[in-house]
Amino acid sequence: MNTRKTIILLLFMLIAISLTIIFTLMLQPQTMFLGEEFDVRVINSFRDNSSLPLVIWCTSPQGDLGGRALQEGDDFEWTAKIDLWSWMAEYTCTMKWDSKRKQFEAFKVSRDSNRCGSTKKCSWSVREDGFYFSSDEVYWTKDFSWL
Repeated sequence: MNTRKTIILLLFMLIAISLTIIFTLMLQPQTMFLGEEFDVRVINSFRDNSSLPLVIWCTSPQGDLGGRALQEGDDFEWTAKIDLWSWMAEYTCTMKWDSKRKQFEAFKVSRDSNRCGSTKKCSWSVREDGFYFSSDEVYWTKDFSWL
């Protein structure tokens, strides 16, 4: 009899947890799902650095994304795909400009899956005074400085 009560209790708890998960997913339509893809773009938005490019090098959970030297207006972009192995992933870029160097998370699933919006665009404008984020490339918010 004791074993039977334990089994019933465990089944009840399993049903309660399952219903909680289902209702949570239904109430949060922007919840990230495996297989989602996000377009990540880093733009050199300096005003006058034609003789001094912005150097970028990025890595993903799957490995090296590569890099390049960006002149004014140039960009570096990739698609971040959320799979079973990268749902908590970070895509990290190292930026170098003159004597300044900064490593930052260009895409972090836990931070960006909602703020990149329905467009699933995550854009960065790198400027002399810092790094600006936008999901529409119209409105930009400064996230952090070079220092």
